[in-house]
Amino acid sequence: MELKEILAISGQPGLYKYVAQSTRGVIVESLLDGRRMNAAANARVSALSDISMFTEGDDIPLHEVFTRLYAYTGGKEAISPKEAPEKLKAYFAEVLPEYDRDRVHVSDMKKCFAWFNLLVQAGFTKFAPETEAESAQE
Repeated sequence: MELKEILAISGQPGLYKYVAQSTRGVIVESLLDGRRMNAAANARVSALSDISMFTEGDDIPLHEVFTRLYAYTGGKEAISPKEAPEKLKAYFAEVLPEYDRDRVHVSDMKKCFAWFNLLVQAGFTKFAPETEAESAQE
């Protein structure tokens, strides 16, 4: 399973795995409880592979942020997204020191940590797209 198959749906908690296309949207399966549902065609659905974080230079794809988090935590879950905002900012700065402090909000950090923890619980160990992962091994 790759990040391009993992979806975030606006207004819905957690993350979802793409299952199939339906006549009224897409069928997704929750990574939290495994339940399947139909995400309506008018719902804002984003693949994690299409999301990036603002930095002082070029934006960094979310898969790279997750890769850094995975290396930082040693494959364990990151800080709880329910921690105090000061702790979240300090932790995020350790992992991604070049993040744009004006455009990356605490809510973005909470979502990033929550998604990362959910993916680690689901057994993710590699976050880079297959093409990058394959070329890195050569």
